[in-house]
Amino acid sequence: MPETMCRAVLISPFRLHSCFVIIDGCEGVTVNLAMRLRGFSIALAVLIMCAGILPGQTQSGSDTGIEGVITISPTKPGPVRADAPSSMPLANTAFGVESQKGEITSFTTDDQGRFRVPLAPGHYKVSLKGKTSSVGHYGPFEVDVVAGQMTKVEWRCDSGIR
Repeated sequence: MPETMCRAVLISPFRLHSCFVIIDGCEGVTVNLAMRLRGFSIALAVLIMCAGILPGQTQSGSDTGIEGVITISPTKPGPVRADAPSSMPLANTAFGVESQKGEITSFTTDDQGRFRVPLAPGHYKVSLKGKTSSVGHYGPFEVDVVAGQMTKVEWRCDSGIR
């Protein structure tokens, strides 16, 4: 009997693995693609489940609190020109947050004067940390935080420059 050899190549739809079927005479050897992908599919399923759970956990702690921007004015002494801004963001400045029990947390504004701080529902006072000068007014700003929402604020500080 003459030996015949036939080779067929089957490529998976994922383009990650290929399956070779080699037929030599009457015997065939196959590599089961499902077996090769079994470990990969289990790992992929675990990864997808974790991706769905983790964002939910991080969101729940940040749904309640305050966020906003703090500006300061005037920015220069004397009269302000019509084309010049009269206020600017209060950048990289530390503020303390206190409840009736005292200071509970603090935050620092970013380069644009923005901030976001998670807080439990309640009434809070926010003021500049470490203020040593009596010039200017930097709070306290009062805010009520409601459960399940970020309270948006825009606070303006007075530099005391005249």
